[in-house]
Amino acid sequence: MLRRERSSLPRSVDYIHVTLQKALTQAVRDDLIPRNVAAGERPRSSRSRKDVRALSPDQVRALLEAARGERNEALYVVAVHTGLRQGELLGLKWSDVDLDGRRLSIRRAIKVTEGGLDFGPPKNKASRRSVPLSKSAASALRAHRLRQNEERLRLGDLWEDYDLVFPNRVGRPLDHNNFYYREYKVLLKRAGLQEKGFTFHSLRHTFATALLMRGEHPKVVQSLLGYSSITQTMDTYSHLLEGVGAGAVDGLDEAFG
Repeated sequence: MLRRERSSLPRSVDYIHVTLQKALTQAVRDDLIPRNVAAGERPRSSRSRKDVRALSPDQVRALLEAARGERNEALYVVAVHTGLRQGELLGLKWSDVDLDGRRLSIRRAIKVTEGGLDFGPPKNKASRRSVPLSKSAASALRAHRLRQNEERLRLGDLWEDYDLVFPNRVGRPLDHNNFYYREYKVLLKRAGLQEKGFTFHSLRHTFATALLMRGEHPKVVQSLLGYSSITQTMDTYSHLLEGVGAGAVDGLDEAFG
């Protein structure tokens, strides 16, 4: 319990800081104080947060090329095209997948419990969400479902049907540690990316970074990622947002002239 309280403290500091900034800004507007003393300051938790590591487009192509033909090739395609957390991907069931409508419903995640792996709710209320699928992701899932059906037929009664999109080789929930060290790390090495410091979470950052670099609104990115607050999105990707809006005033001379 103590560990959970400590881990949530930095985010609480962020929220308090944002609220304080807004209150002081309004106080300045109301001539109650001469200036906002919190303006320009960033929360300590933000300053100490590690830099986001995202793959470049060339690195994504190298990773997916290395995954081509692998049993879980579709998992990597879906990861970079949706930004789902690892636990959300491993908890995904076929009943959550609408390939015709090209959408995923995030209803659960794989959790590590005292009794082993189990299903649990997503990270927060906002994480229960519907996520659109790109054409590439939908195509990868179709091919993956066909391959999985063939696998089930070969195993017969040995297959344990949990309806999982990305199970282990007998249909049961896939252990996240086994997956990370026996598959993902091996894949990074094959792609020549083993020295770049990319974790599986880097694929989530890659998705968000790609959207923001294409000019997508941070609120949309927040919704797709399942963040509970826009504050986390703005803080995590603030380095990508510094130039956003720079061209928004370009037309004012003409509009007001």
